[in-house]
Amino acid sequence: VPDTAENEIQIKSDGTDIERDDLVFSVNEWDNYAVEEAIQIRDKVGGAVTVVTVGDEACEEVLRREMAMGADTGILDADAAFEGSDGRGIAAVLKAEVENGKYDLVLTGALADDGAGQVGGMLAAMLDWPYASVVNKIEVLGDTQLKVGREIEGGNQEVNEIQMPCVLSIQTGINEPRYVGIRGIRKVASVEIPVHSAGDLGVAADMVGAANAKVRRVDYFTPELGAGAEILEGSMEEKIDKLIEMLKAKGGLK
Repeated sequence: VPDTAENEIQIKSDGTDIERDDLVFSVNEWDNYAVEEAIQIRDKVGGAVTVVTVGDEACEEVLRREMAMGADTGILDADAAFEGSDGRGIAAVLKAEVENGKYDLVLTGALADDGAGQVGGMLAAMLDWPYASVVNKIEVLGDTQLKVGREIEGGNQEVNEIQMPCVLSIQTGINEPRYVGIRGIRKVASVEIPVHSAGDLGVAADMVGAANAKVRRVDYFTPELGAGAEILEGSMEEKIDKLIEMLKAKGGLK
């Protein structure tokens, strides 16, 4: 995803997309937590961690970054047929990858797919596997069972036991993703990353691509400043203080 700390995001004049030239990209935050959790589970109970992304050649950098973090292998699902796929299409590609790999546990970012939060649930449904979303705690109970905590409304925690194989969508804050140093990045710089096409995976043509997308993004825009809106000025700390005072004055905080 575009790194908001490194980029000033601009919308194209025709509203079809953001300006992507010269953007600095980084790993999606939710995905990063998911990979860290997978690595920690492997270190505790054994197994191996494979990171997968659906994209193009430029996405190899994302895979190598997570391999430098500690993942054992990386796989790139890349094909012109995948371009323009919606959440359903991405889930279809990942379903084929999961079935080919015979995995026990699949961790996705809770909001990895442009913030829609669809892919994890769709993937679980396509696989007919148990699923839990916004997971912020995982405990391995045995070879085929996990205890998972989920963040729910009101700051409450819901705890469930779930059978593997399963799909879990990971919430931020479940762990502290480790720092990736230059040495780790150099170590995996020359590792060959397999590239799987639609033909390799056996993905049905009518499931992927822009022409088969059931959800289409039709517009990007910056909301206009309305009559009742106020833009806070100052440093981040000053804005926070002003916002808190405004919420208190309007009865939102006590």
